[in-house]
Amino acid sequence: MGLLNQKNINYYKCVDKISLDDNTLYFLNTREFNDENNNSNVIYLDIYNYNFLFMGDAGVDREYELLKNYNLSNIDFLKIGHHGSNTSSSKKFINSVKPKYSIISVGKDNKFGHPKDEVLDTLKNSKIYRTDLDGSIEIKVNNNGYRISACYLKTIYFS
Repeated sequence: MGLLNQKNINYYKCVDKISLDDNTLYFLNTREFNDENNNSNVIYLDIYNYNFLFMGDAGVDREYELLKNYNLSNIDFLKIGHHGSNTSSSKKFINSVKPKYSIISVGKDNKFGHPKDEVLDTLKNSKIYRTDLDGSIEIKVNNNGYRISACYLKTIYFS
């Protein structure tokens, strides 16, 4: 935040919700942490009776805080925290939120080895989508249900 202040850039701290038309994004703030990953936005959205939870880069400490402060269970679509790192997606958290679908945003052949095998094992009761294997993940919901599509674009080189 020091850089934001130095450059005179406006920012909002502790926003709890943003309404867009008939939908509301809820920012699940518990407290301020000492690291930027746990301070990343965690957002909950209920749209057409489907529950979305976007974990940002939140780690295990933040997950425990969320479980203490919010009633999170039976999440339909969970964007996995921190690219599938073993610093997030604890068994306790995943067993509590019970995601139907887990989406992992992760680069192919990344130097960190994400997602970690132990995280994939923890998520085994959900259908897993990964951007490194499946490409872009699109979820469309409406009154009649939902559709998930994945599109892996291959790089084409021209000479």
